[in-house]
Amino acid sequence: MRTGILIDELGVGFDAITAQAREAAKLGYGTLWVAQRGGWDALTALPALAAAAPGVELGTCVVPTYSRHPITMAAQALTVQAAAGAPVHLGVGLSHKFIVEGEFGYSYDRPIRHLREYLQALNPLLRGEKADVHGESLTAAGAVNAPGAERPAALVGSVSPQSMRLAGELADGVITTFAGPRATAEYVVPALGSASRVVSGQLICVTSEVDEARKRIEELYAGAGNVPAYRAILDREGHERVSDSAIVGDEETVRRQVKSLEEAGATELLVMPVGSAEEQARTRELLAA
Repeated sequence: MRTGILIDELGVGFDAITAQAREAAKLGYGTLWVAQRGGWDALTALPALAAAAPGVELGTCVVPTYSRHPITMAAQALTVQAAAGAPVHLGVGLSHKFIVEGEFGYSYDRPIRHLREYLQALNPLLRGEKADVHGESLTAAGAVNAPGAERPAALVGSVSPQSMRLAGELADGVITTFAGPRATAEYVVPALGSASRVVSGQLICVTSEVDEARKRIEELYAGAGNVPAYRAILDREGHERVSDSAIVGDEETVRRQVKSLEEAGATELLVMPVGSAEEQARTRELLAA
């Protein structure tokens, strides 16, 4: 199973982001992922990470579709692909109703229809072809002229059955969050189809203080458990709280749980280190390639 790591961009300066990239590359991580969480722009950051960690693959997890027209998204992704000189995995997603309507001011009506039309436009654009989509939620009629830029992989940040089926049809795979072995095997893989990539995003903490670590994780992520999409995936896994979904324990415990994700059908692990600075360093070192 391939292993990548989330670069923590929340509340840190850009020098800290590139320092994380250098360390992750030195440890041997195959992909550096950047989230879009209201701070630094994930796609724009990737060439800087490529400069700090030459040859390492790059990904976004995930860029909201509503705030970037497919032509704009494709142009930016192709530009980044060419500038970075390394494979780019473009993770896009619907985000959430409270963000799309509350922050962007757009309608979140029929989001799956929007995602279908978005991917129908994005796919040809990433291939250097013309998009010709005149849908109910968007129009995209044009092309991106980016000579020599290779097609970035297109992944969908997904935790719902409708978006997973759509990703299996119109994308290269999905990026999941909080989906453990049970949800991956019984829900994610069947919805996608066996040929699709499953990038499994996991909160992970290598520690000897398990109860204390889960307590800290719950303090940080409890709100996510009230978001409908995340609540649904937690319920499928049989978890009451977000902290229940985290992989927490000593080295052997963490290795065993990661192996169970691979056996369930995850093709790639997206490590999201949590805990104290020492625990996060221990986590990064354990799970590096």
